[in-house]
Amino acid sequence: MTRTARLGRCGVLALACLIGTSSGVATARAEDANKADIEALKKSLAKYEDYTAAVRDLYLSTVGCVHYSGEKMDGAMYYPKGAMGIHFVNVPSVGKPLDPMKPNVLIYEPTKKGLKLVGVEWLVPLTPDTKAAPTLFGQKFMGPMEGHYPLIPREFVHYDLHAWLFRDNPNGMFSPTNPNVKCSKAEFPMLEKPTKMMPGPM
Repeated sequence: MTRTARLGRCGVLALACLIGTSSGVATARAEDANKADIEALKKSLAKYEDYTAAVRDLYLSTVGCVHYSGEKMDGAMYYPKGAMGIHFVNVPSVGKPLDPMKPNVLIYEPTKKGLKLVGVEWLVPLTPDTKAAPTLFGQKFMGPMEGHYPLIPREFVHYDLHAWLFRDNPNGMFSPTNPNVKCSKAEFPMLEKPTKMMPGPM
């Protein structure tokens, strides 16, 4: 190998290392930014640890405590065994521009001491203008899917993203269900079937 070729090869390797390092730094910065945003979100939602504050801000309860058996069905979304809890939905916010600091849904777990805030959810309706699945905090939304019947009409085709901000989840913060959340203390437990997937940008 000539000296020029060796120098050229070294230059390519150095450039590859530089690009790899830059990419790693960019990813780390994005993760740090997401962590900072999530911490800010948790602080902003602290007042909703009291569910009556949520109701005053028009987060209204769907009453049923939703949980899944982990069943897999062809053509349906997959939900690992666990619960989604009781949803308090801010209906006026659904369909408005996605706001990472204002989730459309607050999720509560029924306990002996009352309702415990455990997570949140963002809902994005599927529209003719939708070109791609939405993303938030570096996470791609699930969907599109039918509405979660019977609590939500099937016709409400949408994307969603859960975030278990206030309860550890062995399946990950953004998993749709949380096995650490229980519906055993709920007055209206609801074992739901997996939601049907719908055509649209994935």
